[in-house]
Amino acid sequence: MTTSRQNKRKNKTRRKILYTVLIVAMVLLSGVIVFATNLSFQTKNAVNKIYEPLDREKEEQNEAIEKFDNAKAEDSAFTILLAGIENEEKAKYGRSDVLLVATVNPKTNKISMVSIPRDTRVYIPDLGYNDKINHSYANGGINYTINTIEEMLDIPIDYYVSTDFQGFEDIVDTVGGIDVEVPFTFKAQLTGSLKWKTYTEGPMELNGNEALAYVRMRKSDPQGDIGRNNRQKQVIKEIIDRGTSISNITKIDDMIEDIGNNVKTNIPSSEYLGLIKTYQKIKSSPIEQLQLKGVDDTRRGVYYFIPDEEGLEELSEQLKLNLKDFGNNAQTDSKKSTKVTDLTIGE
Repeated sequence: MTTSRQNKRKNKTRRKILYTVLIVAMVLLSGVIVFATNLSFQTKNAVNKIYEPLDREKEEQNEAIEKFDNAKAEDSAFTILLAGIENEEKAKYGRSDVLLVATVNPKTNKISMVSIPRDTRVYIPDLGYNDKINHSYANGGINYTINTIEEMLDIPIDYYVSTDFQGFEDIVDTVGGIDVEVPFTFKAQLTGSLKWKTYTEGPMELNGNEALAYVRMRKSDPQGDIGRNNRQKQVIKEIIDRGTSISNITKIDDMIEDIGNNVKTNIPSSEYLGLIKTYQKIKSSPIEQLQLKGVDDTRRGVYYFIPDEEGLEELSEQLKLNLKDFGNNAQTDSKKSTKVTDLTIGE
């Protein structure tokens, strides 16, 4: 009799514990849903400040959005252009100082990345002649630049993020600064204060103003543009890692609000959280660092970087390879398709 009563008490206690656990779980789940809904709503409002579709998207807005939504549902690969803009007084657009193209494939967990030197001599289709690639932005903004890069690399550019120098500083400061591995000791002049900053070989923590000087310095780099491009890639990856961290995701609406006056993108607000999840999934994978091969040249007293035609074709093929859909066995199939990983063209 006593044993039976004890068993009943134990069962009651277990039920109470179970009910308590279920209630706590439901409260936590409700909190997550409310937070996610609120975050999405706030992000959508904040992103209106930075959303700037391309001209071709304005003409076919519904078709472009539908196409992207279908692609995202299938985890298709995509391309993104990161453009750093040097604003000039009395200039409508300024000039592109940094151009970095990345292809992202969620199925193969792979990112391929290449920097295009600002003095690269290319054909600018909207102008109808060859010139420095940064002049494409100076003449027609991001639309001319994307058309030029698509012509040059023979790949589509799905998305872009452009920022001026102040926007770049704001981004770095908003994510709490960045940690970099300085390849060699050098000095660079900071914008605004014009003070000289010493960057010591090894790990360093940089704020926005310091990070800008770090990625812009070229003359003291023994590798010239190649070294500068490598530092740009290093900083971009660190910014994305910081920006997509759990601690910063909760502040995404504030982050967008802070950078809204100096950053533009054609990424719809509805896709922000999805892209963050995609990057969190693949960010631990090594980035395939590609390099554009070419030679320095001076024509009529003007410096140009002339791309090597064979190297450019090889670079284009590597980028296209990362955009291919390898199906369900993506990792295995991609390894069969190429024996080269972390390829650097032209080094």
